[in-house]
Amino acid sequence: MAACGTTVEPAYYAGQQPALNLQQYFNGTLDAWGMFQDRSGKVVKRFTVVIDCSWQGDIGTLDEHFTYADGSTQRRIWTIRKTADNVYTGNAADIVGDAIGHTGGNTLHWAYVMALPVDDKIIEVTFDDWMILMNEKIMLNHAVMSKYGIKLGDITLSFSKRHPDIRP
Repeated sequence: MAACGTTVEPAYYAGQQPALNLQQYFNGTLDAWGMFQDRSGKVVKRFTVVIDCSWQGDIGTLDEHFTYADGSTQRRIWTIRKTADNVYTGNAADIVGDAIGHTGGNTLHWAYVMALPVDDKIIEVTFDDWMILMNEKIMLNHAVMSKYGIKLGDITLSFSKRHPDIRP
């Protein structure tokens, strides 16, 4: 599951700059804008996220507040642990087991299973999630969501690290 069918490893990006330091980038407040596209490419959800991030040593908390275009909201709180050089695990209430992350250069690759509410049931979907640090403020994120190896859609996000003096 860790590779999720991908053939590129984060180590491929080891020389890419700026180097991603998760504890540094995911610290403070971040704003994000995203969309979910179904497998045909149609945008079916748009959303914004405000993420409050903090670390105590090698353990971080990412408190995500989603607002969808239809006005609905959602909250997810991640606990991230640095377990080795360039290796992280993550947990949240709707994550099945551990999310496993590897960094290399400016890149983070996450692989995880999410319990996703759809209509009146919960389905478990797999995420192959890549984050690329563009500069000290901006990170781009692309994730493929699948079930039984069948692609369900793509999630695209743009993160922006908020200046500490700016409040919403």
